[in-house]
Amino acid sequence: MATIASSLAQASSLWDLLSGPPADTTAIILPETGTRVSYGKLREQIQEMADTLAALGIAPGDRVATVLTNGLPAIVSFVAASMAGTAAPLNPGYRQEEVNFYLEDTSAKLLLAPAEGMDDARKAAAERDVPVYNLEMDDTGYVRIAGAARGTKKTAAPDPEAVALVLHTSGSTGRPKRVPIKHRNMAASARNIVATYGLSTEDTALCVMPLFHVHGLVASTISTLSSGGQLVVPQKFNALSFWRTVRDNNVTWYSAVPTIHSMLLSRAGDTRPEGSESLRFIRSCSAALPADMMAKMESVFGAPVLEAYGMTEASHQMASNPLLPKPHKGSSVGPATGIQIGIMTDGKLLPQGERGEVVIKGPNVVDGYENNPEANATSYVDGWFRTGDQGYLDEEGYLFLTGRLKEMINRGGEKIGPREIDEVLLQCPGVNEALAFGVPHKSWGEEVAAAVTLKEGVTVTEAEILAFCKERLADFKRPKKIYIVESIPRTATGKIARGNVAKALAGGE
Repeated sequence: MATIASSLAQASSLWDLLSGPPADTTAIILPETGTRVSYGKLREQIQEMADTLAALGIAPGDRVATVLTNGLPAIVSFVAASMAGTAAPLNPGYRQEEVNFYLEDTSAKLLLAPAEGMDDARKAAAERDVPVYNLEMDDTGYVRIAGAARGTKKTAAPDPEAVALVLHTSGSTGRPKRVPIKHRNMAASARNIVATYGLSTEDTALCVMPLFHVHGLVASTISTLSSGGQLVVPQKFNALSFWRTVRDNNVTWYSAVPTIHSMLLSRAGDTRPEGSESLRFIRSCSAALPADMMAKMESVFGAPVLEAYGMTEASHQMASNPLLPKPHKGSSVGPATGIQIGIMTDGKLLPQGERGEVVIKGPNVVDGYENNPEANATSYVDGWFRTGDQGYLDEEGYLFLTGRLKEMINRGGEKIGPREIDEVLLQCPGVNEALAFGVPHKSWGEEVAAAVTLKEGVTVTEAEILAFCKERLADFKRPKKIYIVESIPRTATGKIARGNVAKALAGGE
């Protein structure tokens, strides 16, 4: 254990993070087949693939695109690509046009894909003359690049200043921005997460988030492997088999978005699922977790639910509610974890308790967007990164987020935080999910509207929901229109772009 702790403390690259655990201990479990891969075998195949990529012409800084579903190939190729060049994982659900854009925007030198499928990605690669190499995995859980010879030169551990991973912002407003995450950023983020939750060799994490974004890559995968724990990696999230997987592998924690938590709660009802007894805590991140959902999860699942705050530009985690016996607060994302958090207005830091824009600085925060001086000029102020989120810090330093600045509803000069309305709507009997947003109004500039989904088997009318809000919200905050929908669109990482939902539902009004 001392060796792992020492390795983690000194780590400055992804390879360093994985170097501490003993070679003969289990690193990865593939539940569909029962395959177990040791840390020694994991490091061995990562090194081999890095050497192979180098032999294929990948040099430091070159982008290696991947289009892979969850599994061992996604993990091995991610670390190997970060060693030989820079990993650029893509959502396997992207259509040809989307893949084409990202291959061009990252200047990808090659694309790694599974042996079968991903036709749209292959077409996009062919259109851009990007070579495609298939990954193959044998019965022992060893991943290789099919038909490619290993290089004769061993790839060295990467420079801390080298870019390990390049991702894009969601692109809800304009062209997506490239976020270059350096090895030292990744190492700092992993250390923060391990420290926040006391991760150790005794822990087993279940990876349910996609491995093409920082939530799944950093929070679930790299942090677990840095601590010497075991990582269970299903091919995809399945609410039907979730608790059986937890039980069979003695899972001690998992991290997910509220959408997944909601699905699990819906299936469980009021009955504690068999297998949840092994859970030490549950982590929630990447979207707001309603306080009543947190309380319900703790009651049904029997484990503390810790909401965290993360974003790509911070190599994921910025804040988190702590483990017991320290308090964890509903509707709060907790205190800062290994970084500084401030609240700022007009370039000036505000006193505790005052509301303004959340700003951050720390070793896990990226230096800037790639080749985008205009975005960097507006996103950084005196060394602080502007998150675009509005919030305040309470007297104990816990951060409460009140909305995205660009999503604030301006009704006749009254600034309304949509999350406040979301919380009220979620208290309405029969409402399962809620999302408030602004729509154009001739007199007020903007008016409040909202979309809701209903709980299974429950019938609630728009008039009943409006009446519920009338009793609990001031007139200027009350939604004047409720859209009852089957589902609220989300991105692959569980986030919602309120503006996109508003356009889809109210754009023609």
